Amino acid sequence: MFFTRMVARSFSRQLRKRLLIALTVGLSAAVSVAMLGVVFDVGDKLTAELTTYGSNIVVQPKANAVVTDLYSTGTGSDSGNSGAATSQDPTAFLNESDASNIKTIFWAYNITNFAPELTIHASVNGTDTPLVGTWFNKTLHLASGETTVVGVQDGMRSWWKTSGRWPKDGAAEGMIGSKATARLGVRTGDTITLGKNGRTQAITIVGQYTSGDNDDNAIYTPTTVTQTLAGQPDSVNKIEVKALTTPDNDLARKAAKNPAALSQDEWETWYCTAYPSSIAYQIEEALPGAVAKQVRQVAALQGNVLNKTRAVMILMTALTLIAAAVAVANLMAASITERSSELALLKALGATDSKVSRLMLAETATVSLAGALVGGAVGSGLAQIIGHVVFGSSITMRPMVYLLVFVLLAVVVCIASLSSIRSILSVHPAEVLHGR
Repeated sequence: MFFTRMVARSFSRQLRKRLLIALTVGLSAAVSVAMLGVVFDVGDKLTAELTTYGSNIVVQPKANAVVTDLYSTGTGSDSGNSGAATSQDPTAFLNESDASNIKTIFWAYNITNFAPELTIHASVNGTDTPLVGTWFNKTLHLASGETTVVGVQDGMRSWWKTSGRWPKDGAAEGMIGSKATARLGVRTGDTITLGKNGRTQAITIVGQYTSGDNDDNAIYTPTTVTQTLAGQPDSVNKIEVKALTTPDNDLARKAAKNPAALSQDEWETWYCTAYPSSIAYQIEEALPGAVAKQVRQVAALQGNVLNKTRAVMILMTALTLIAAAVAVANLMAASITERSSELALLKALGATDSKVSRLMLAETATVSLAGALVGGAVGSGLAQIIGHVVFGSSITMRPMVYLLVFVLLAVVVCIASLSSIRSILSVHPAEVLHGR
């Protein structure tokens, strides 16, 4: 009881310094909670941000994937380019009807969108033109009883500048690129006739787009149009998949080279983590004769940006904690100097160095705890501001963030206090009380 009263009375005598310590610890807690809160949640935010720029996994027939790897034709997973960039029609296919199996894998809920493609070349007014058949806004009824909407219209081509409207799945409609528009002299509302190997198909151009790449030379249509012209019903040569993934680490890179080389524990960890390679592996299991690969540029960009962002935020947290340690140490040293007479009197009355040290530690810990609690609440709000400004969504604050910050602050305050409390040992009651 006496000890508690001593701690309580100390605040009234040095209120300004106590408030400064609380403010220092509070600011450090606010910055640390905000930075670490973003660090622990930035992976999902960054993945969602990067996947707005198209697919991050490409699925191809095994034969096409082998040719792509050998000759780097430009349609492979590393390039991420549309099939419109190629000059030859595909010779190997996947079943369009199997595409919905992608939503049956373990990480089905991480698959946010996908769209199969069949890319061929057709004649338009005597001019050879790339034709990309795909899904635009297709509703799928899954075997599980769930319904999902997929296709390029919903975020797979978010960087396109469009006019008019998107074609309807199953309709004889198309959307033309800006370069193809200039080359063919076709405008929105025109009806054109596509020809290939004696087959013809009339479609109506319902929209135009500008992609800024080779896609501008193409015409996008529903898959039924390209399949009819190619004489390949239920066939596609590629499936673009947009998935929320966890950036690769050493385990993911090892698994990407050879999953069979993993131990049982490594296998379970890899398979049950949303790495691009594990999602691609599961897609291959669900689609017969398919090879799924991640788009390397997107995966590399995600990993590099994420690592750099985390490094900057962790560095800011470390610097904040160091600054707090220095400030608390200086404030405590000044407090001990001002209270040297009081401390000397306590020691003269029989208080040992350890008891006086515990008193100073208790006072500092109480003030620091109050500052940390307020700072933690402020830090949570600051993290939400960062989330909405940078990512356009809230930050999920994990309990581990608060625990980690409070542990770090406790260590910092203890180190700062111990370095200052050592001066208590040099307080000699006789000299201080006699004014020496």
